[in-house]
Amino acid sequence: MKKLRKRPMQPQIAAPIGSRAAAASAASVARRAAAYIENRVAAEAEGPVTLDELARHCGVSPWHLQRQFKQTLGVSPRQYDDALRMKQLKRGLKRGDGVAAATFEAGYGSSSRVYERAMTALGMTPASYAKGGKGAAIFYAISPCGLGKLLVAATERGLCRVELGTQDGALLEDLHREFPEADSIQRDDAALGRFVTELLHRIDGAAPREDLPLDIQATAFQRRVYEELLRIPTGETRSYAEIAEAIGQPTASRAVGNACATNPVALAIPCHRVLRNNGTLGGYAWGIERKQALISAERRTARRAG
Repeated sequence: MKKLRKRPMQPQIAAPIGSRAAAASAASVARRAAAYIENRVAAEAEGPVTLDELARHCGVSPWHLQRQFKQTLGVSPRQYDDALRMKQLKRGLKRGDGVAAATFEAGYGSSSRVYERAMTALGMTPASYAKGGKGAAIFYAISPCGLGKLLVAATERGLCRVELGTQDGALLEDLHREFPEADSIQRDDAALGRFVTELLHRIDGAAPREDLPLDIQATAFQRRVYEELLRIPTGETRSYAEIAEAIGQPTASRAVGNACATNPVALAIPCHRVLRNNGTLGGYAWGIERKQALISAERRTARRAG
């Protein structure tokens, strides 16, 4: 019987960063960090945890923690902490705890800080949110455009609704359904004229000429998606998968699609520039024909400019 030679032992090579083992390790670190943040918020600890403290708890460097957390959860540890505190604040306000008590329980160190954050996350002051949105004054304008009718609505802080349609009455009904507890909804074409003009230019395919202030409610994930949509150059498109990859969550294509579908401000956040992963148009809240028209107009403008 022929004697078999022993094969030399192969040196063990560490799994590359992109391997399943590395991904599982990164996810484990992110989950430990998330649990630590959740426990601090539940204990009403004041202020967000520092990245250094969180890194020491997880036994990794601050740089690696930030990278692994964002890669796994799609947001930074600070954004995750902030979202949890705002959620706790909302619960307290809805229970009727009062603004001061709800602010303290959410771990906000000062009332000025929570009011500053609430303007973005709630779309109104904590007192207004506690009353179901009462006290918010909304102004709107409706203008004819190349795609039918354009409705633009805003609070004193920025645009809260931009919608495309065919009839003034239907657009106004949608606006009232969106903000049933608003203190007032009044037409003011003059006050919103600058915003309407900017959006009409965008409907015609023009690149943005100025930034538009927004007053919308969005989750941390939706904000990441919307920020990425604003980076898409006029005349270009991206797929849901490309947006998911860009925000560090490559498996979140479906969630990206949902964020686009719930975008409350057409054109101001260009969700029409996102296509299905197979290159087809996919859906659009204001009609697939309008989506195609917007993409075609922007491509014509880009070709002329180029």
